[in-house]
This record gives sequence, C-alpha cells and structure tokens, in this order.
Amino acid sequence: MGYHRAGFDVIGVDNNPQPNYPFEFHEADALDYLVGNGLHYNAIHASPPCQASCTLTKGTNAGREYTQLIPHTRALLAYYRVPTIIENVQGSDLRRDLTLCGEMFSLGVIRHRYFEVSNFTAVQPHHKSHRGRVRGWRHGKYHDGPYVAVYGDGGGKGSIDEWQAAMGIDWTDNREEIAEAIPPAYTEFIGRQIMASIQQAAS
Repeated sequence: MGYHRAGFDVIGVDNNPQPNYPFEFHEADALDYLVGNGLHYNAIHASPPCQASCTLTKGTNAGREYTQLIPHTRALLAYYRVPTIIENVQGSDLRRDLTLCGEMFSLGVIRHRYFEVSNFTAVQPHHKSHRGRVRGWRHGKYHDGPYVAVYGDGGGKGSIDEWQAAMGIDWTDNREEIAEAIPPAYTEFIGRQIMASIQQAAS
C-alpha cells in the first residue's frame, strides 16, 4: 500500500494465496518469478522470510531450522540496475542502509525494520525516543504503554481494530496478515524517494 501511495503500480508475489492483497497478485515462488520477470519492473522490493532472524523465533522456537534466503535474494537483486530494497527484522543479516521505527511516523507500534537498498540513496530519518513501553504481559506482569504488540495472540496483544489502527492498515482484518505486514508508512517513505530518483534520472 505504501508504494501505491508513493505513485507506483504495485504487483505482489508470494508462494501462498493472499486473498486480501489489494493489488495485482501472482502466486509463485518470489525468487523464481523475479528471474523470469524482474527486467519488466522499475523497482523491486523483497521481504525474505524472517523466522531465521527474529527475536521471537530465537527465543520461543529456538532449535528449529528455518531457511535463510537473504544471501540468495541479495545475489539475485544484484543483477538488476533498478532501485532494489530488501526488508527484514531487527537482528537480520542486512546492511542497515535504513532503519525505520513506527515512532518516526507517529504509529502505535515500534516495529523496527532494516532496509538494504541499492541503486538509489535513502535518507535516514531521525530516530525519535520511544514514548513508553509496548502494552502487554511480560513475565507475569502487565505493562501499559502507547504501543501495541502486533504479533502472536497472547499476552494482551490487543484487538484486530487496535492492530489495524496501530499499523495504519485497513484492507485486511486477518491477524496473521497484519502481523507479517510492513507498516505502509515505511514503504511510502521509501517509495517517494525511489520515485524522485526515477524522475530525476528521466529528466
């Protein structure tokens, strides 16, 4: 949604059905699709699975094996000369060309995300101080705060309405889809910089 707001026609690819996806969608392996179709696009964004890197997996699900697709994604994107973006969670093996936080956009989530960008320059906004804690239960104690924990379904995580409002998402009410999403404010911020770069190169 953020790239759409920045002026792009968005096409999504995932190996699972996404019935609530608001734009053109192809059910396919994203890397295989990129090999066959990548040259048709003005910019490419990739979000490899984060389970190999996220804190929750390393804690709660420690010991399980998860595929690490960041190196393969990076190598494939290096072939293209258009702006490319790889997004992943805090703790992932990405270059930290850009780190975004919900507080930068007055959202109800903290949701730190790393972005590795190529073939354009991304401006890093100031990382504002957090206004408090993420609301919910921690080790048997409830903590109040201005932020919602948008993951899982326990520990006072909040309602679907609260998740939607905190993330700035209104096109799906599916808890798993919201939990896996990037706040559209992030991709709009990046997309506007990419669009300016493309327009400058064309002038």
